[in-house]
Amino acid sequence: MTNLLTDNPELYEHQFPDPDHLAARFVHDLVTRFDGGRHLLDVGSGTGRDAGHLARTGYRVVGLDSSERMVEHARAHHPEAEFVLGDMRTFALGRRFDVLTCLDSALLYNHTNADLDAFLTRCREHLAPGGLLVAEMRNGAFFLGGTELLDGVRTRTVTWRDVPYTSHTELWIDHADQLLRRRRTWEWPGRAEPLVQRSAWRLLFPQELRHLLDLAGFEVLALFDRPGPRTDEPWTPDADLTTPLSGDRLHVVARLTGRTHP
Repeated sequence: MTNLLTDNPELYEHQFPDPDHLAARFVHDLVTRFDGGRHLLDVGSGTGRDAGHLARTGYRVVGLDSSERMVEHARAHHPEAEFVLGDMRTFALGRRFDVLTCLDSALLYNHTNADLDAFLTRCREHLAPGGLLVAEMRNGAFFLGGTELLDGVRTRTVTWRDVPYTSHTELWIDHADQLLRRRRTWEWPGRAEPLVQRSAWRLLFPQELRHLLDLAGFEVLALFDRPGPRTDEPWTPDADLTTPLSGDRLHVVARLTGRTHP
């Protein structure tokens, strides 16, 4: 399936810039706080900018992504890290890591319970005993009271290679499947018809996430909504982690214990 952003990694970085490497520095802060190691697997590594920055600061990093274009871009621009093509539900690298990261709601592309179980099994199989899982995603609990992300159409224009790309984005909740669905329409000069793309994220609630991690053999060390690399309140090193869990982002740090439940 064609995806304008994942098929054009440079455009993706224009649409979602992170010039100060907040996401990678956020990971390093959490790994340091919770005594993680320096051998790291980044699942959903995208353009490779987080993996590359972490590799340049002393981590041994492997990035995994399901987009061939993203993996090619990452290999070309961040040779200090290793990048592999793979599905987050089925990957088998034959090695273990100290830390596994899954940022920018990549975990929520697991739409079904079976998908989530499969991903967490892959996490368990690829982490060393006591290894850390660090994930950052949308917070399902936010939508219990917050509707501002669902109100109307959001329009944004980003210029790439002197061409303005305008997107019109609508979000709505599919209650039956517990998904946040998105319809994004792209327009740019020279294209006759708008490009319409659809995607969705599973909405997880904090206690649901705790339960899934517990069943998979993880102990939750931290579960918080602010601050993070994509929150309105800017993340800073050693910031206090707030736990009302009502914000639009959800962050979790969990340690592999190896204890699973039947």
